[in-house]
Amino acid sequence: MRKKFFCFLIVVVLVALAASVLFSPARVVAAQTPAPDYKPKFAGDPARSDSEAAALGYMRVVLRAQRQFQKQYGHFATSLTELVHSGSFTKRMVDPHRGDYNVDFKGKKDSFILTMTPNHLDAQHRSFYAEDDGKIHADEEKPADANSPVVK
Repeated sequence: MRKKFFCFLIVVVLVALAASVLFSPARVVAAQTPAPDYKPKFAGDPARSDSEAAALGYMRVVLRAQRQFQKQYGHFATSLTELVHSGSFTKRMVDPHRGDYNVDFKGKKDSFILTMTPNHLDAQHRSFYAEDDGKIHADEEKPADANSPVVK
């Protein structure tokens, strides 16, 4: 009888020990910690997330391509397709679906407007706006426009 009680006691202690290891507060807290913060891609990077970094990079490529196109032909491209092979703008970049963002481009020979709107607007996914002056504007509450703050 004593031997059975001793074996039972050992099993209870082992189960309690296993339960305390599996359900320890440190393990639960580790599972709830958020993903690490965004790491800037370069000094002075204004992006708040990887998605924003990609969107801003795309906008910079389009702005550079437009500047080169205007220098070469004396006017701006009226469509993204026209920009292919200007600067580093490729045919694949014509697609308006850019990850978490959608591109809207309106071009005339004397001006253009480029906007990037996120699928879900929040602090980590701001909307962006640029025109022929080359300045990128951002807004986290509504679609960005010329009156939105300039990205630094």
